[in-house]
Amino acid sequence: MMWMRLLDICDFQGGSQPPKEEWSFAEQEGYIRMLQIRDFTQSEKVTPEYIKISNCIKTCTEDDVLIARYGASIGKVLTGIAGAYNVAIMRTIPDTDIIRKRFLYYYLKSSYFQYAILNVGSRAAQAGFNKTDLAKLEITCPELSKQDKIVKILEKVESIIQKRKDQLNALDYIIKARFVEMFGDVIHNDRKWECKQFSDITTSRLGKMLDAKHQIGTCKYPYLANFNVQWFRFELGNLNEMDFNEKDREEFCLEDGDLLVCEGGEIGRCAVWHNQVKKCYFQKALHRVRCNQNIILPDYLSWWFKYNCENGGFAAIEGAKATISHLTGAKMKMLDVTVPPIELQEQFVDFIKHVDKSKLLSLIKLLEQLITYLYNVFIIYRQDKGEEVEKYE
Repeated sequence: MMWMRLLDICDFQGGSQPPKEEWSFAEQEGYIRMLQIRDFTQSEKVTPEYIKISNCIKTCTEDDVLIARYGASIGKVLTGIAGAYNVAIMRTIPDTDIIRKRFLYYYLKSSYFQYAILNVGSRAAQAGFNKTDLAKLEITCPELSKQDKIVKILEKVESIIQKRKDQLNALDYIIKARFVEMFGDVIHNDRKWECKQFSDITTSRLGKMLDAKHQIGTCKYPYLANFNVQWFRFELGNLNEMDFNEKDREEFCLEDGDLLVCEGGEIGRCAVWHNQVKKCYFQKALHRVRCNQNIILPDYLSWWFKYNCENGGFAAIEGAKATISHLTGAKMKMLDVTVPPIELQEQFVDFIKHVDKSKLLSLIKLLEQLITYLYNVFIIYRQDKGEEVEKYE
């Protein structure tokens, strides 16, 4: 087993961007599906689009391993769909005499590679990374038979994780059903709850703008970006840092019970902060919402956002459009929020806590299984060095 330069065993090919007027929603002879990042990340919401086959397009097969180059999805590993891919995506072309595609897939998903991509430079999120940014990266490649064993274990791990995700999604569905049972259709307010303007029951503001020119590194602190905020939870394994002076720290601090709401991307996606990280702040792509908890609770409000996002509740903000690209501070403050009695909201929050205990037990079981499988990956690496290691079942 040896360390190699990534570019010595794998090439990377950027996509193409045919003019939008050449795209079609109709699948027809001589056309191929045109793939964008959202085709992989939001497949259930996307209407497939097609482009005429020509020498100008770049294509991929279902088993090709692709990487997102831009924006909030930068570094995301994509696979499973054949078609032509656009400029926001890179296709990997591995030397299959040295490295298996699936082994490369798991390497690209590793924290080592993801950290490197997220830190290639302050321009990365906007301009995307390129082959030059990958030049210094290395990869350790055991012989192909060992790669096959490792992939088999990691695929089992991935299968376990997916099963647990399905269980957690089922629990979220239970909460969603309970929300509708208790509060009805909060968009059309069929229960005739009191309605209040968002700005009357909350205070909110956007986070700090990341200005690379003024980052000197003397007072760096972790901050939440758009991709760190998922529905009802936070992804905290890849927190970035930037300078926050004393005034910034006072202005952009996070407190227990703050609701973080995405301003762009999947607008309205949100989660309630419970001091998971000490001295953590937030970036401009997020709204920090503080509820008047005598009137409205952040957990209720987070599910109110979820219901509106899934059922077209924000469509009226931009007329006939089904979604909006940005939920600005001004737009958010003008939202009309259905406000059930606080006692009913408290009952709903108690129900969430009960379901969250079930989620915790599911995650504990997941971790126990992962320890076993990942230990077996460790064994393979140690044995590759000729060391005697007792197998752990």
